[in-house]
Amino acid sequence: MADSGARTWVRTWGHAWGRPWTMPWRWLLAPSPADLGFAVRTSLAAILSLLIAMWMELDSPQWAPLSVWVVATASRGESLSKARWRLVGTAVGCCAGVALIAAFPQESGLFFVGLALWMGLCCGCATFFDGYRSYGLLVTSFTSAIVATGAISQPDHVFDVAMARGTYIVLGIACEAGMAALFLPGVRAAARERLPGRLRGLADRVASGVTASPPGRLDVEAESGLLADLVAVNARVEFDVLEMGAGQGRSADHARAALAHLLAVLARARSGVRGAALDRDLGAARRHIQAIMSPRARDPFRFGSHSPRQAIEALHNGLRAAVGIIGAWLVWEVTAWPAGPAFVSFVALVYGLLATREVPALASAGFYRGAMWCAGVAGLYVALVIPAVTSPECLVLLLLVPMIAGGLAARTSRLVNHAFAFNLFFPVLLGPSNLGRYDEVSFLNGALAFLAAVLFARLTFGLVLPFRADSHLRRTAAWVERRLRALARGNDASSVPRWLAANADSMVRAVRTCRDVPRDEMLRYMGRHLDAMALGMWVIELRDAARSEDLPAGVRVRLRVFLRAWLRQGEQARGVARQVLRDVQRHPDIRPDVLTALRGIAER
Repeated sequence: MADSGARTWVRTWGHAWGRPWTMPWRWLLAPSPADLGFAVRTSLAAILSLLIAMWMELDSPQWAPLSVWVVATASRGESLSKARWRLVGTAVGCCAGVALIAAFPQESGLFFVGLALWMGLCCGCATFFDGYRSYGLLVTSFTSAIVATGAISQPDHVFDVAMARGTYIVLGIACEAGMAALFLPGVRAAARERLPGRLRGLADRVASGVTASPPGRLDVEAESGLLADLVAVNARVEFDVLEMGAGQGRSADHARAALAHLLAVLARARSGVRGAALDRDLGAARRHIQAIMSPRARDPFRFGSHSPRQAIEALHNGLRAAVGIIGAWLVWEVTAWPAGPAFVSFVALVYGLLATREVPALASAGFYRGAMWCAGVAGLYVALVIPAVTSPECLVLLLLVPMIAGGLAARTSRLVNHAFAFNLFFPVLLGPSNLGRYDEVSFLNGALAFLAAVLFARLTFGLVLPFRADSHLRRTAAWVERRLRALARGNDASSVPRWLAANADSMVRAVRTCRDVPRDEMLRYMGRHLDAMALGMWVIELRDAARSEDLPAGVRVRLRVFLRAWLRQGEQARGVARQVLRDVQRHPDIRPDVLTALRGIAER
């Protein structure tokens, strides 16, 4: 009741100033309980890691809270997965940093070329792979950069630097995990209800959507919205299953299988299929959901999945990172800037952090604004707040305010990149220490190196192989056409679930990253991509049928004729499909699914 009254008052206050309750500051003035819980939990974990690092008298305790914000996520499952891969990436990055210093101790040119190539490889692979496996590569890149650049002036102590940086990161991970366990009680029971509930809700929406639409006339925007939700749920399956704990059998496989059947329902409905065929896929999806709710011991079910790879984007990101690191080194080399090592280190961090964003050039704009806010707030603290602090307790209370605000911003979609820069680098710019504090000159030098690094990264993202929405759409459409023809090859191993999942992910990614494209053009692209998904499904079913010994030899010969024509001509082979349909539908032993697939191609 009190919460309802508070929201009513704030809404009234917003209207009183002539603005509806969609004002830009809602995320700060009236956050949801989940957002506030995330902000408070992560802020406390960051401050706890800072205090422990200072109690341990580590030389650079500010890296511990940075690690907390890097691994912080809204769910326990994401934190577990992220922390695991962060530990692996940290270990590999520390070893790589030591190896670079050991290989080129007196050759700065070769050292920075080697560092640039290594970081380019890591950032490119981080884009190529998906999930938090890519995050492990991301951590490897900037950890090796931190270790290597931190030991430039003292190469004999590179092992000590690597151990210190590794200690900060492990401490940050441990503090975030501990706070997550305290703030998220009962997460296991909630996760065991949440995943089946989310899948049941999607199944109901898909069923109602295909029932309400005329055969073959699904609304493009409505269907793309369903695909986006299916892709989002699929991306979270790994984390949900981790939260569910042990004893869940093959819950992840059953969840992905249920989503694959729902994708098949949409593809079949788009081709005009109704009735038993859709009910069969919907029923299979619901059986898999039931299997998640009642897991079997030693469940033999397996469902193979394969995420689409973004090879061109990976190559571009790797080249940008390599060129950026070499460019930052040249800036330092030419200017002899005393803060050059910090500048190069910040550039490496920013490249690593932005490399896995879908469009780094767009993300860098928000990141730069967040960096400006970070430098401004940190400057106020260095000049006015920290000099007046006399105890760690006061420092904790004073740091909570900007950290909680940054945590709330991190939960707001339009401010994610702003908050990313603010939360990570706010403790770094403060430079807390047991032995003293940053004076204003040291702070200004560090803040200038930080802002220059962010601006430098933003410029290179915009100048070196810049992202263009129209080029991305054309490249994606060409990839779809090539893959659609290749499905007819006799040695092609693509399955219907893999084809549908890869195309759904590709289309949803294109819609997210190409928002500046005119609406009519985007709708045409989405409609074409959705049609290609359905056509590919029918081609795969015909290809598999042509390999089957259950069909008469004459039918299999005709199907192979169509597949060869499809491989050569693509969609122009629909005339061949119509002829094959006329020939085989009179055959007494023809399977209904073969006729459905031929009609799906011939009658589009």
